[in-house]
Amino acid sequence: MRVVILAGGKGVRLAPLTEVIPKPLVPLGGRPVMEIVIRQLKAQGFRRITLAVGYLSELIRAYFQDGHRWGVEIDYSYEAEPLGTAGPLALIAGLTETFLVINADVLSNIDYHQLVRYHRRQGGIATISAFERPLKIDLGVIVKDGGGRIRDYIEKPTRRYLVSMGIYVFEPESLDFIRGQGYLDFPDLVKLFLKAGQPVNYYLFPGYWLDIGRHEDYAQAAADFDRLKKELCFFPED
Repeated sequence: MRVVILAGGKGVRLAPLTEVIPKPLVPLGGRPVMEIVIRQLKAQGFRRITLAVGYLSELIRAYFQDGHRWGVEIDYSYEAEPLGTAGPLALIAGLTETFLVINADVLSNIDYHQLVRYHRRQGGIATISAFERPLKIDLGVIVKDGGGRIRDYIEKPTRRYLVSMGIYVFEPESLDFIRGQGYLDFPDLVKLFLKAGQPVNYYLFPGYWLDIGRHEDYAQAAADFDRLKKELCFFPED
């Protein structure tokens, strides 16, 4: 199965680190985070990988080259100007079968084959991997009654939200909704699917997941990495 790794963003939330290196090359456990993703894919039997690149793409190409070092085949799709998170898929030729899309900065122990099997059982044009994430509000929250009176007062509550993991399975028909759009983010693509009556599924994943696009999550991933090496299908070079 073809895999597309989205590696073209500027990573502004990780500035100033990403002012000199692209986010996919940010180190974790002594290696770029995207190398960990590629090692996971190889360990699970995925071999053909397209890197959708843009910002500082020459550094990414210089490091990963054709992928032979990791036993995979890597090719590149280049966006000359920012196209959002979904827009770059329109530039990639040959996506004629079900394909996997992964953000370059995702750290997870997800089983990609299990995700794909779920997608095929459910049917639909796309499946979004989802994670239930707690979000703490560091303020006292007032619950109002609509008439100027307070019904309750909750100190620093925690809410749980179902969030996208940045891991997707798409059918090739999804590209019909992307081509010609120019700049397009995934939330807007999903809205296009739904408006057209196309089923979109979510795959609830209970394991480990972090999007390391923020400084606090990057720090957490660095703290977790040594403990989770084997779970993450990461194996040092001989």
